[in-house]
Amino acid sequence: MAADLFEPFHLGDLRLANRMVMAPMTRNRADENGAVPPMMVTYYRQRACAGLIVTESVPVSPEGVGYPATPGIHTEAQAASWRGVTDAVHAAGGHVFIQLQHCGRISHPSLLPNNATPVAPSALRPVGQAVTYAGMQDFVTPRAIETGEIPGIVAQFKHAAKMAKRAGFDGVEVHGANGYLLDQFLRDGSNHRTDAYGGSVRNRMHLLNKILDAVCAVWPARRVGMRLSPENGFNSMADSDPQMHFGYFIEQLSPRGLAYVHVLEGDMMTKTCTLDYRALRSEFTGPYVANNGYDLARAQAAIRSGAVDLVAFGIPFLANPDLVRRYRESLPLNEADPSTFYGGTEAGYTDYPFYHGKETSAA
Repeated sequence: MAADLFEPFHLGDLRLANRMVMAPMTRNRADENGAVPPMMVTYYRQRACAGLIVTESVPVSPEGVGYPATPGIHTEAQAASWRGVTDAVHAAGGHVFIQLQHCGRISHPSLLPNNATPVAPSALRPVGQAVTYAGMQDFVTPRAIETGEIPGIVAQFKHAAKMAKRAGFDGVEVHGANGYLLDQFLRDGSNHRTDAYGGSVRNRMHLLNKILDAVCAVWPARRVGMRLSPENGFNSMADSDPQMHFGYFIEQLSPRGLAYVHVLEGDMMTKTCTLDYRALRSEFTGPYVANNGYDLARAQAAIRSGAVDLVAFGIPFLANPDLVRRYRESLPLNEADPSTFYGGTEAGYTDYPFYHGKETSAA
């Protein structure tokens, strides 16, 4: 019998209520210390109908910050503040993974300790501007990470994984996508290194493998997910042969027994999609989460065909805290307000209404 988007799914030892994943979405509403304020607890609790929530990307260290008002997971206070989210989601019957991130070159000195220069695999300045507390500012040329500094980056991810466990999360997702540090190492457009972390496709995966080893020493592999974006051009990214290179990466990930691989299919800005993602999916024996512009019809078709195991939804979950019910019952959707996506108050964050017949109300 064909699978269905709304049926339960066993993700390792977790039983998800459905195959709908709330995608990670940066919302820039943490406090000045990178802690979670009460409105973030409400935001995630409201959306606990998702089979799995993956939080917004969370810097693993002060040096990994790339945007204003992003929540961290590298201090005791930050971990304690996240406990409010995990307790609320669990009380509502949901499951939640935290996405661990280091922004690398997609940052700005004004966001980093002592106005440090952002780091990257190579000293290649990305095109575009950084979002800072003083407004948009041109990206700077990053500093190439020295080989001897690599263990420190790995240690930051391991420490963040420990803090995530202390905060009560069900698991972690390692962010290797969308032009941030791990993606910068994976793709040859941003990695021009000549040491053990650059050059061949095997070497470019070296840092990711070390980080996964460290994170899986804290969490069982079945509670660790992996995010990839093979052809996403966001944040000035490119690769000479993403089909071959990411086929290799995914094939190498498969024996690890990870919770899932979460793939952004195509380009997040243009929505163009040129790779054979079913071929990439065939390289991974575990659960596959598809992402990027899926609507209900496309998601159901992908699930029922067996092409994917779960589907991640972004903006639909942002604007519809009860998205599972709305999709299941073919109810109208709230319209998202892009002006409130990043930063601000509860407006456009926790005040999107739930469906109640002809009347709707926030809950």
